[in-house]
Amino acid sequence: MDGVPRVPEQRHAEESVTLRFGVLGPVRAWRGAELLPTGSPQQRALLAALLLREGRTATASELIDALWGDEPPSQALAAVRTYASRLRKVLDPGVLVSESGGYAIRSLGEGALDVALAQELAADAEKAKGSGDLCLARSLLNRALGLWDGEPLASVPGPYAETQRARLDEWRLQLLESRLDMDLEQGCHAEAVSELTALTAAHPLRERLRELLMLALYRSGRQAEALAVYADTRRLLADELGVDPRPGLKELQQRILRADPGLAEPSAPVAEPAAAPVRPAQLPATVPDFTGRSSFVSELGDVLASADGRVMAVSALAGIGGVGKTTLAVHVAHRARGAFPDGQLYVDLQGAGARAAEPETVLGAFLRALGTADSAIPDSLEERAALFRSMLDGRRVLVLLDNARDAAQVRPLLPGTEGCAALITSRVRMVDLAGAHLVDLDVMSPEEALQLFTKIVGGERVASEREAALDVVAACGFLPLAIRIAASRLAARRTWTVSVLAAKLADERRRLDELQAGDLAVKATFELGYGQLEPAQARAFRLLGLADGPDMSLAAASAVLDLPETAAEDLLESLVDTSLLESAAPGRYRYHDLVRLYARACAERDEHPPSERGAALSRLLDFYLATAAEVYAIERPGDRLVAALEHTEHPGLTFAEGSAALDWLYTEAAPLLASVRQSAGTERLRRAVDLLWAAKDLTESGADSHQYEATARAMCEATRASGDVRAEGRARTILTDVLLVSGRIQQAAEEARVAMELAGSARDATAISWVANNRGLICLHQGRYADGKPFFDQAIEGLRAAGNRPFEATSLCNLSRAHLGMGNIATAVEFAQHGVAIHAEFGRTVRLANSHYAVGMALHRAGRHAEALGHYNEALGILRDHRQRLWEGTTHFRIAEVHLSARRPAQAAQHAEQALALRCIGGDRMRGNVLTLLGRALTVLGQVDRARACWREALNLYEQSAAVEADEVRALLAPATAA
Repeated sequence: MDGVPRVPEQRHAEESVTLRFGVLGPVRAWRGAELLPTGSPQQRALLAALLLREGRTATASELIDALWGDEPPSQALAAVRTYASRLRKVLDPGVLVSESGGYAIRSLGEGALDVALAQELAADAEKAKGSGDLCLARSLLNRALGLWDGEPLASVPGPYAETQRARLDEWRLQLLESRLDMDLEQGCHAEAVSELTALTAAHPLRERLRELLMLALYRSGRQAEALAVYADTRRLLADELGVDPRPGLKELQQRILRADPGLAEPSAPVAEPAAAPVRPAQLPATVPDFTGRSSFVSELGDVLASADGRVMAVSALAGIGGVGKTTLAVHVAHRARGAFPDGQLYVDLQGAGARAAEPETVLGAFLRALGTADSAIPDSLEERAALFRSMLDGRRVLVLLDNARDAAQVRPLLPGTEGCAALITSRVRMVDLAGAHLVDLDVMSPEEALQLFTKIVGGERVASEREAALDVVAACGFLPLAIRIAASRLAARRTWTVSVLAAKLADERRRLDELQAGDLAVKATFELGYGQLEPAQARAFRLLGLADGPDMSLAAASAVLDLPETAAEDLLESLVDTSLLESAAPGRYRYHDLVRLYARACAERDEHPPSERGAALSRLLDFYLATAAEVYAIERPGDRLVAALEHTEHPGLTFAEGSAALDWLYTEAAPLLASVRQSAGTERLRRAVDLLWAAKDLTESGADSHQYEATARAMCEATRASGDVRAEGRARTILTDVLLVSGRIQQAAEEARVAMELAGSARDATAISWVANNRGLICLHQGRYADGKPFFDQAIEGLRAAGNRPFEATSLCNLSRAHLGMGNIATAVEFAQHGVAIHAEFGRTVRLANSHYAVGMALHRAGRHAEALGHYNEALGILRDHRQRLWEGTTHFRIAEVHLSARRPAQAAQHAEQALALRCIGGDRMRGNVLTLLGRALTVLGQVDRARACWREALNLYEQSAAVEADEVRALLAPATAA
């Protein structure tokens, strides 16, 4: 709360000047947005008693009993009349009326009383739930619960208020239980654990909350904790009430023990929500001249139509390149859209290329398309796949997986729930994809091929030269891709006859007779299409095919071609018209993999001078580096790293604000990292390494961390092979960052040692300061605080000399943590506060959040808990805005530490659970720290069995990494062991 009284939710804007009242918190009245004076506590008690009677008359004696009970003052009746008179003067005429010796409040507008509005919303939620629309029901209940503003009837005296307070508190708990039940039905179990942990701490004897917590923990993969909750509950009920858990709780325990498969999914199917939050529509445009394949269209349509009553419908189309798999799949998918009203997802898996798309990267894109924030996307493939399935549960979504490599690539991307379907295209038959409906696609029949050719060229031109047209489609090998390209050329040449095309195509085949027979028709067709391009089109076709990324934005293409965007767009759209290029989405372009290979062959053969090929890729790399540097500068204003990066000739994009900059970085992650990898072994190597450095947010966000790490390792190998000491030093600096974020401290220490040697040899001052700071952080992780101080001192000296004040402030905050570890608390507070002061000069940045974090740690150790929480909360707000999920989770862990120190174990447990849900900087080791703290908080709350389950999991994580914290957890577990 910000201290400003909250006006109850309004249903109609036109009522903004009418009276409204609140009792689900302090008793208050508003006229529009104006807070009205409601008088003394007893006067507010009278107002509350009248409001809660919902227009019914209360007699004077009833009101006296409500305010004072069995011991009213001698002038009670006069007091009631005085309170009523004062309220009548404040309220609108005719609202507080006198009748039959009593009083009533009448003539209130719709939604004027918060409790009445909450009742209406709860009733609407129940109707929505009854009709199967859990999405709407949850939204309505959240709105109802949002009307509570602290304790109901706060500070209102009297027996009536006390009774109503208890009733309203109980009703709120019932609404919470209903909403949490629906949360679990829709797969939001991980998010629910934190809230349920806090609620069970506040209401330990409420078995329904315990049951929901057990189910949420089990579905989050925490079976031991779920069983421990039951053990804690059984002991508590026996000690406090002398009873056993109710049968439903016992049954749930038994189902968890035997790993009942029914617990892994919602207990009842969730019908289509009336208003799904996000409905992706990613299908590429279908071709208007789709021809033939009627039996396949019917067959695949029938399979997709059956998805509504099956666990999942999967169809896999197999066939050679250019046979029309994608065109058929997209056509069928568009026809089936009505059966999948919650959206359609599409991805080109690049299975025929040298570097197929990674399933975790694809899942990251799918989750974003479904409305998941980057900050909420987990790291691991398994977690992403689980979240993807959870988000699709109860929805009807079609997933089109185009150009798949094999079944292993596809399996994590399948929805797995009733009502959803997957359509897959691949060059291999997916016989090992269980339950898939397999379709083998061959070339077109001569008649179908002729129909396709005729639709593109026009019936009049073909009718008079049918034999020549048959020669053309035969020369194309009856392959749809080849036919489409050849026909597009003829359609654009009004002076050609079909016979001319047939002759040219025959000639091209003779010229390409050295090619393998299987590729002959396609390559001959490509040659024909390419040969008819204007020079500017041909150049664009060749150069754009050089880039390794899965697709390319218009801005990137403009850099490759060294043209203004408008001119580049005209060229790209003309290539789309010839079917040599595809428009993946507005402003994004890609090649069919066969066409890309041909474009590269043309570049090898025809691009003059040959250096232009390297120049085009150099411009692309410059574009990415300049733009990534802009993103880095926006996120870290004043940081001098940008000035130390390699110079670029080609400009990048500029952004008005940070959100757009981060959107660009995450959207371009795959082509950007592909550009880095493609630069290995070239003169562009140094710029490629610097691009990776400037794009470091890709590893801290979590969504693209796997690709980023793989690229960093590739750059370490490439720079080592090249003998470029400076580039290798920077590459290993980057890899050290990656390892630190993921908690692999020993590996990070070795990489940092090598990076420092290389940076020193190259006299790379920027890298030296960066690595020195990293080596200090490694010492902090290892508990070697005194050893870390010289590294931070070295970093601060170098950064100060370079004028890099923001990074200097970051190192000051890290030095603060070293002093904290050495027991110099006052010095730690001073350094951290100095860091905040510097960072505050540069705006609300991630580094300002990190410095607030450091101050929070120091103040916590100083016992200044309220101040520490203030700094941590300030950090949380900034980190959320900048999508730094891992740092957000780490800050929740620190907040939990403060609450535990302040003897607020319920709040500590709640924040620890939030840290587990978000995950933290430091990987499994930090997860162990969170679990250890959670166990301590649960022990104070009396949940000893669950605490021990947390500690056992923490010990397992510590032992895997040989962490020193393992001894502490063994000690925590030891007393029960000895007993």
